[in-house]
Amino acid sequence: MKPKVSIIMGSTSDIGVMEKAAKLLEDFEIPFEMNALSAHRTPAEVEVFAKGAKDRGIKVIIGGAGMAAHLPGVIAAMTPLPVIGVPINASLSGFDSILAILQMPPGIPVATVAVNGALNAAILAVQMMATGDEALMQKLIEYKESLKQKIVEANKELSKVKYNFKTN
Repeated sequence: MKPKVSIIMGSTSDIGVMEKAAKLLEDFEIPFEMNALSAHRTPAEVEVFAKGAKDRGIKVIIGGAGMAAHLPGVIAAMTPLPVIGVPINASLSGFDSILAILQMPPGIPVATVAVNGALNAAILAVQMMATGDEALMQKLIEYKESLKQKIVEANKELSKVKYNFKTN
């Protein structure tokens, strides 16, 4: 099995956030890899990874990083593949990470999701890949429908909650 998505995190301390992406990819039966690489502590390894990802069959890279959070941008600078950045709340409520990932120079885009938004990063990766894969698109449509059903069911449960002045 060859990975199609690469989940990269700046440190293994980020696994609690990034595992949400792994779980979704697992549910969609999309092969993926997970590695810790640091733009600051292992720059040579980041370069080897980023420059070789396309040739290894990777389609999308999800990069999570906190604090200085340069990892997704550094990877994006060295690969033609789409990179999705996940700002991790390591300090300043994740705002420092948001800015580091979001504010990229022209020509080096990084799609950016919410702080600790690894689940949305994985969904976005699936959406990107599904544009060229009808079977994957159908799985995605079913997943989105299941989200709708959760709200429908939640409203049924809310209708059972009673208050003196609740009108529905």
